[in-house]
Amino acid sequence: MNTLKDILYKAPIVQVIGSTHVAITEIHFDSRKVQLNDAFVAIEGTQSNGHDYIVKAVEQGALAVICQVLPEQIINGVTYVVVENSQKTLALMAANFYGNPSESIELVGVTGTNGKTTISTLLFDLFQDAGFGVGLLSTVEIRIGEERIPATHTTPDSLTINRHLRSMVDAGLAYCFMEVSSHGIDQHRSEGLHFAGGIFTNLSHDHLDYHKDFKTYRDVKKRFFDRLPETAFALTNADDKNGAFMLQNTKARKKAYGLKTYADYKAQILENQFSGLLLKIDGQELWVKLIGTFNAYNILAIYATADLLGLDKLETLQHLSVLESVDGRFQYRVSPGMITAIVDYAHTPDALKNVLETINAIRTGNEELITVVGCGGDRDAAKRPKMGGIAAQLSTRVIFTSDNPRSEEPNSIIEQIEAGVSPEHYKKTLSITDRGQAIKAACQMAQASDIILVAGKGHETYQEIDGVRTEFDDFEIVNQLLNDLNK
Repeated sequence: MNTLKDILYKAPIVQVIGSTHVAITEIHFDSRKVQLNDAFVAIEGTQSNGHDYIVKAVEQGALAVICQVLPEQIINGVTYVVVENSQKTLALMAANFYGNPSESIELVGVTGTNGKTTISTLLFDLFQDAGFGVGLLSTVEIRIGEERIPATHTTPDSLTINRHLRSMVDAGLAYCFMEVSSHGIDQHRSEGLHFAGGIFTNLSHDHLDYHKDFKTYRDVKKRFFDRLPETAFALTNADDKNGAFMLQNTKARKKAYGLKTYADYKAQILENQFSGLLLKIDGQELWVKLIGTFNAYNILAIYATADLLGLDKLETLQHLSVLESVDGRFQYRVSPGMITAIVDYAHTPDALKNVLETINAIRTGNEELITVVGCGGDRDAAKRPKMGGIAAQLSTRVIFTSDNPRSEEPNSIIEQIEAGVSPEHYKKTLSITDRGQAIKAACQMAQASDIILVAGKGHETYQEIDGVRTEFDDFEIVNQLLNDLNK
């Protein structure tokens, strides 16, 4: 049984009222889940303040309350612990409560704007193919060996992270690959975790609704590398101007990968086709099923990580050659009518630009490139006109539509996207608010050999409008529509 004193190990404490020698059954930051003899951590969240629910938590049986500000009413028999930062303390408590599982598994974190899911997922696949027990904490799913659990956040809360890591350690897994988002870093969800390595992919415009400006967003990412121990490796993209910045203050071993500039791990693109990439890595030619320059970077990061974790280089190349693309990441099919449909998660200006440039580099120029794209509601609005401008510039036809409008008015979001379109591209754009109808219109416009890109939602199997989620899978919908056209 965990005592409160043991669980609070390493947590900076300001004040204690009561005994820390009490036994704690569970830790919660959601007062609704609190039961007898649990500890409740009051967190000042973006939507609500946990301090407002301390009384409720105590009424439900909380034996200990961890907070930044003491409540007006102190109840006898309840231990109150005042800390500097509740979120950071929760992470440290979670690690201690579950026996610091990250110290018993090789945990590698992947951070950056784009590529996190692809790199972490394909690292999982590669190491599993190589015969290792592997775990995954990603945007799409949690994997504990063969067990699959749907994911709800890019970086789960610290209790969830440590609970899953404990399950991985108990199952005897050797490695875990984890997406580390800027939100997760800023909210201390990865605090108290022992990382064997960290990977930086790239940095571009995203999440500025949360971080307010690019410098803050960049600096938050850097904090992940600042905290890596000397025993870890820090692997960065040498071709990204922010790559070297990430490593300025890290204690970890510094390594870099790149296609253009000097780096420890280099690759060259020999061929780029819809069927895959021909790469040259360490003097060895390698055919992979993934597509585009951005995936060449992902493959190189995976190769470098496998080497830094001790895998044989030739064996790694063999495993890389059979890896399949991740759901919703440049996922494509060719219809019976010879129309190519591509679904991609590209939801940032840089990601959309990468995908469109990849398609344009492969296409002959005789085909139409029809792009269907929208932007999520209640998220960074500053990127919307940029997305519109990029889509219009790099496509032959564009349909602006809804993504996940959430609580925003869909047409208002579309108007903001349209605002970024240059006058010379107006004629090639069309707006259809209903996403299903927009995809249908694209399929009806397309002729043989044309290419349809449906961007923004990727792997998501729902659409959220006014707080209600309904089933919506871009890939399934475009697949069905193209099949129907050929009946």
